[in-house]
Amino acid sequence: MYRFWLLCVVGIFAAALSGCTSLGNSGPSTSRIVASSKYDLTGSIVQVIDVDDEVATRLHRYTRPTPFSEALADTRAIQTKIGFGDVLAVTVWEVPPAVLFGMLDPKANSSPNAVGGNTEIPAQMVDENGLISLPYIGVIKAAYQTPHQLEEEIRKRLAGIANMPQVIVSIARNNSSNVTVLGEVATSSMVPLTPRGERVLDVLAAVGGVRQQVDKITIQITRAGTVATMPMQNLIQDPLQNVRLQPEDVVTAIFQPYSFIALGASGLNAEVPFEASGISLSQAFGRISGLRDERANTRGVFVFRWEDAKLLELTSNSPIPQRSDGKTPVIYRVDLSDPKSFFIAQNFPMKNKDIVYVSNASGAELQKFVSLLSQTAFSIIGVTNYVNGK
Repeated sequence: MYRFWLLCVVGIFAAALSGCTSLGNSGPSTSRIVASSKYDLTGSIVQVIDVDDEVATRLHRYTRPTPFSEALADTRAIQTKIGFGDVLAVTVWEVPPAVLFGMLDPKANSSPNAVGGNTEIPAQMVDENGLISLPYIGVIKAAYQTPHQLEEEIRKRLAGIANMPQVIVSIARNNSSNVTVLGEVATSSMVPLTPRGERVLDVLAAVGGVRQQVDKITIQITRAGTVATMPMQNLIQDPLQNVRLQPEDVVTAIFQPYSFIALGASGLNAEVPFEASGISLSQAFGRISGLRDERANTRGVFVFRWEDAKLLELTSNSPIPQRSDGKTPVIYRVDLSDPKSFFIAQNFPMKNKDIVYVSNASGAELQKFVSLLSQTAFSIIGVTNYVNGK
């Protein structure tokens, strides 16, 4: 009977040894990840890149959004010029005795002490040719002129038929110098620009502000084919980025809940949100409580990312295989056993949808195997004692 149970123990140990590669794992080993370099994936090639200071600096420079102050510049406030579609209010004064407009308003000449009468001409919209039509004058060019210039032009045309006319022109409704505000704002609308020189935050406040948390909002400005994007948090913190807007600018508030996923022997396996202004790899480690001491391979920390192929081509002498969207799969490897890597991680930018994976140390596999053997041995001893007791 003793030999029977001994053979059982040996058989179980042998089975455990043969199955040690399937003891359970949270993902691929370091060696398998490194070996995946040049693996074909949807028409592109997996790149495994060791992160050093040069790589981190290049990524930081490449992913840094171009500030509004550089992409758009801080232009001067717009001049008050009449544009197509603007609605104009025109008022004419004539010194008594009113020769022309007195016929429209007889009371203007009824008093010997009258100082003059005024006539408000019905509102005029500047047509598609830039013209308006006024009584006694006819068609007159209004577009591209300032209100003062148009006042002088109307006065000159009335000089021969009215008694010392005076004219005031104002823009009753500004339809030509507007900024369109869209996206995650309280009210999407068109905001008229004035000589005051409205800035980005001014027009956002005019539509009631944004509807989401500021640190989750990205502001995009489209101007004449140029598209510039910045986190709203950066816009608020740096007054230089609060640039003046120009007519026909489109300001879009975009809600972007950025996040990365942590897997493997990290302190936390979860999807972790972060701000639109971005975080570094070192901050990402802090948010997942670092690495697990009993499991993690400090030389096996990886960031999986679909990277822009043109970024890799900056340091490559040959084209990088890529998907139709210009992306290629990249695995960045960080060696946390080197103290310098903690400085490098401070400069390594995280991107939305990154996967941070920490592989198991080889000793962790051995520890699990020994634990399995110990549990098996104690189980056999218990069974043997039970049998012998019988």
